[in-house]
Order: sequence, then C-alpha cells, then structure tokens
Amino acid sequence: MQLALIAVAGAAGALLRYGVGRVVQPETFPAATLTVNVTGSFAIGFLATFLAERTGMPAELRTALLVGLLGSYTTFSTFSIETLRLAQDGEWTYAALNVVLSVTGALAAVWVGQTLARQ
Repeated sequence: MQLALIAVAGAAGALLRYGVGRVVQPETFPAATLTVNVTGSFAIGFLATFLAERTGMPAELRTALLVGLLGSYTTFSTFSIETLRLAQDGEWTYAALNVVLSVTGALAAVWVGQTLARQ
C-alpha cells in the first residue's frame, strides 16, 4: 500500500511540476525551476514539521506526500542541468544568479515553512 500511495502522490507532483512549467515560461532565466524549488522547499519545510508535530497523520501518508508528491514536484536535478547549460553558453551572470537565488530561496523557504508550521 505504501508504494501505491507514493506512486499516486508522485504522479500528482509530476503533473503539478508540469503545470508550473507551463505557467512560468522564461526566455533566458529558468524561472519555472526556481519557482518550483523555492515553493517545494517551503512546502516540505511546512509539511514535514506540521504533519509530524501537529497532526495524527499516519506515517505512510506523510511519506507519500513528502517523498511522492514533493519528491517529484521539486526539480533540483533540472536546476543543475539548466545552470550548467547557462554556464556552458557563457551566461555566467544568469548561472550565478540561479545558484544564489535557488539555494538561498530554498533554504529561506524551508525555514519559513517550518516556522509557520510551529505557530
């Protein structure tokens, strides 16, 4: 049952990721990936804390949401290839900007999500 829950949640996360990519379509800067990484980091910070500390949600369902849904929604592997391609194309400013914004934004979002979950 656990694997089925993760698979269903993973499919939902993948569709959600695809939807964000369709809505946020940048020309040069990978804004869709940045958006997904930051919102996914916020969501995992909030949900991991809130669900564990404030609900009686079964561990199997929490795992499905965190591993399945958010695991397929967030795209740090895409971040990596897009940043590498920017650097290879000589777009060093965009590559550096993507690294700084993605990493600091994601860390800040996890902290905000965790803080909100504890309020």
